[in-house]
Amino acid sequence: MGNTLAEKVWESHIVRKGEVVGSEAQPDLLYIDLHLVHEVTSPQAFEGLRLAGRKLRRPDLTIATEDHNTPTLDIHKPIADPTSRTQIETLRANCKEFGVRLHSLGDAEQGIVHIIGPQLGLTQPGNTVVCGDSHTSTHGAFGALAMGIGTSEVEHVMATQTLSLNPFKTMAINVEGTLKPGVTSKDIILAVIAKIGTGGGQGYVLEYRGSAIRALSMDARMTICNMSIEAGARAGMVAPDETTFQYLQDRPHAPQGADWDAAVENWRALRTDDDAVFDAEVFLDANELEPFVTWGTNPGQGVSLSQAVPSPDDFADENDKAACNRALEYMALEAGTLMKDIRVDTVFLGSCTNSRIEDLRIAADIIRGREKDPAIRMMVVPGSARVRLEAEAEGLDQVFKDFGAEWRFAGCSMCLGMNPDQLAPGERCASTSNRNFEGRQGKGGRTHLVSPVVAAATAVRGTLSSPSDLDPLPPAAHLASTNHAA
Repeated sequence: MGNTLAEKVWESHIVRKGEVVGSEAQPDLLYIDLHLVHEVTSPQAFEGLRLAGRKLRRPDLTIATEDHNTPTLDIHKPIADPTSRTQIETLRANCKEFGVRLHSLGDAEQGIVHIIGPQLGLTQPGNTVVCGDSHTSTHGAFGALAMGIGTSEVEHVMATQTLSLNPFKTMAINVEGTLKPGVTSKDIILAVIAKIGTGGGQGYVLEYRGSAIRALSMDARMTICNMSIEAGARAGMVAPDETTFQYLQDRPHAPQGADWDAAVENWRALRTDDDAVFDAEVFLDANELEPFVTWGTNPGQGVSLSQAVPSPDDFADENDKAACNRALEYMALEAGTLMKDIRVDTVFLGSCTNSRIEDLRIAADIIRGREKDPAIRMMVVPGSARVRLEAEAEGLDQVFKDFGAEWRFAGCSMCLGMNPDQLAPGERCASTSNRNFEGRQGKGGRTHLVSPVVAAATAVRGTLSSPSDLDPLPPAAHLASTNHAA
């Protein structure tokens, strides 16, 4: 029997196979190719090294950036929030002491850790990638086995460049067909989570497969893999192909010359064997998908934008009924309300899910030449300084500014409500981020997860909307190319 993609990467990184002790299998010890570091989960790990008198095992395989606590305005001024300032200053001191490459505020390569890894070519097919952040699953879009780890595991990787892990099960997410205009990768992953639930992927590595996945750009694949964690999975992966290779070629840390040719030849073998068997499979018809939006307080509480807010009576399971009741109360929604009738106060375009250059382009295409609903506040936060510079070179910043949106510097921003980038109690937001938990974007804030095109259309109309609701309709060419590979 053949192997899945995840099994191939796992097997190629085993330093020591876990023995069976009694009836229990011990964890495998895996080699880690790339360790990404930021200011939130690293201080305790660095302190652990310091107290034990240990050095960083592989500084050359470790890279740090400032993202979670970074302000997105006035970045050249001292950070006003004392906690954020302390965490940033601590990261800078630790990186200097242990010889870690750091991209700080003002650096052209600074940004959200899951944006800069791929843009620098550090994320490559067949690699193991870890970071003290759950959305490390993003890097699986390249055929890497990428996962978030805890603080003690961060220290273990720093000290040994290895990680002790129990093997995962594998699940195939098969998405066949062609997306309709205006339907994006964000809608695919929200539909997947709604189908299997926020715990449906627990214990699994998800592999996204099928014609609809192969048609996606790398930016779009990263969006899908990013939210694998919201389905409860440890990681998400897409097999590398020509789209992957085209994205990586000539990036700063990608192989060059003969090394590139050899790497691509090896990467082509990183696909699930025809006779491999997954532990579970899920099927989704891309032809039937519509723009998706969440109504509740977890990413699995979502419906098509054309539908209505569900009722607790729509759920058979008593726990689901109770969860629906709690979510409707927190979100101040009534069952039966059409999703398109829900008015929002804020639109947030950003986060490691949807802040890449492609996300900014497709949102700009929707709003170009239009007027923003005057009651809406819109924040646009590029995922990295490099993305921001690229957007400004294309004039996208001016499109957003002319529309009345705030054009910010790179960072995690309102995704987790850091610094002043927060919702006020009761404020409702259409957000391109990944989590809609209670208080996630600010105490008492209410979040609806959406795609960049839905975010843009919502900013125009003031209520949750898709581009097809606009008058006149956006150019068909812009919608048809949404998230598709070149």
